[in-house]
Amino acid sequence: MYYFDKNRNPKQLSPLNLAFIGDCVYEMLVRETLVQQANRPVNDLHRESVKFVSAKAQTQAYDKIKDLLTEDEMSVFKRGRNAKVGHNPKSASQGEYHIATGVEALFGYLYLTDQTERIIELFKLIID
Repeated sequence: MYYFDKNRNPKQLSPLNLAFIGDCVYEMLVRETLVQQANRPVNDLHRESVKFVSAKAQTQAYDKIKDLLTEDEMSVFKRGRNAKVGHNPKSASQGEYHIATGVEALFGYLYLTDQTERIIELFKLIID
């Protein structure tokens, strides 16, 4: 679902712009999954969500899906992974942070190219 017309080709966006959107998409999937599992206090939901959205967790997520990515998807992932982020991560290694950025860029790209079924397919592999 989009709130504005899509006039820009997602392939022309910077990888960090893709990651900016992808972070939100990924977080929404995690939150929806957790809410569907059980009706629990918000603090518990937040604590559980951190287990999925951290750079370490997204690095593990990448390990689960990397062999299933198309050439196009791998290209987007690599653009995100190789993007210069401009700061050092606090709770993860530099490598983990770059992989997490690649995962977010991939999810942002898939979202902006209306590939909802592919997003769900990859996310199910990640959470299983």
